[in-house]
Amino acid sequence: MSESKVEHKPLVKICGLQDVEVLKSMKHLTVDFIGFVFARSKRQVTAAQAADLVNLFSEWEVRPLPKSVGVFVNPKLEEVEGILEQVSLDVIQLHGGESPEFCRELKARLGVEVFKVFSLNSNPNELEEDIEATLAPYQGAVDAILIDTFDPLYGGGSGKTFAWDRSLPYQIWARKMNIPLFVAGGLQPDNVNELVNSYSPDGVDVSSGVETNGIKDINKMTAFVERVKKA
Repeated sequence: MSESKVEHKPLVKICGLQDVEVLKSMKHLTVDFIGFVFARSKRQVTAAQAADLVNLFSEWEVRPLPKSVGVFVNPKLEEVEGILEQVSLDVIQLHGGESPEFCRELKARLGVEVFKVFSLNSNPNELEEDIEATLAPYQGAVDAILIDTFDPLYGGGSGKTFAWDRSLPYQIWARKMNIPLFVAGGLQPDNVNELVNSYSPDGVDVSSGVETNGIKDINKMTAFVERVKKA
């Protein structure tokens, strides 16, 4: 890992956007990625809805503009291709059991970045060599990896934290590959500062932690972003 990378502020990804007015209220925030969920979820959007939301990026007051991320679980290539015909996505984030070969094909055929999510299971004693064996085939196939808490229904997106020290072997591998490691799972304004200061992930990903009654809350999003960028 280069010294310049150490000095970078962590990247911020806010996921699960659905509402035009909410997105308009965010245009002053220093957000690096905004995620739109196409997988089964209470935050799921259609391609048409996502297209309307992505078009609002042109109104963003902060530069560079955020990148648009489409979140999928075990999609068919044709499904992703069809959505990309309707909405401009910079990144495809994969939450399922997608193979390295599938990730490579997405990158090659569709010209997008690919983020691969690894959901941590209930075993807190994973061996480093087992993690390395899991990750090694993805070398060159992905542009970032994201660690989340396993959810039996959706795979990730549980809104629950995990023991953050479990991210360290993944972080070591990501830095060897010179790609970012994002941490998700139960993050919110009151705990993200501790994560960033203690474990130095390259990025953080939040959804339910910046919501009130299931709706994105501009005050919580503002506090979250400020605490990450000032950590």
